[in-house]
Amino acid sequence: MGLFSYLNKMILITILAVAVILVYFFSRNPSVKNIFKPEEKYYTIDDEFNAKRKERQDEIDRLLSKIGDNGLDDLTEKERRRLDELSKK
Repeated sequence: MGLFSYLNKMILITILAVAVILVYFFSRNPSVKNIFKPEEKYYTIDDEFNAKRKERQDEIDRLLSKIGDNGLDDLTEKERRRLDELSKK
């Protein structure tokens, strides 16, 4: 029983050592950090404003196209509320 317990402790220590080494490597390597950090896609505040305005307009266009194809009854309640929100901005 003593040998079995000793082997279990050694395996556990080995696994913990490997885990510590991996954490150290991933925390120091700058290329790995970029995987978890979102890439900045705006250069200026104007770029961000224009991109968000374009996203809103694209969503409005999609909803209006859906209305044009099948009528107002084709929109779900959630889509109607969203169209009202977007039209007020």
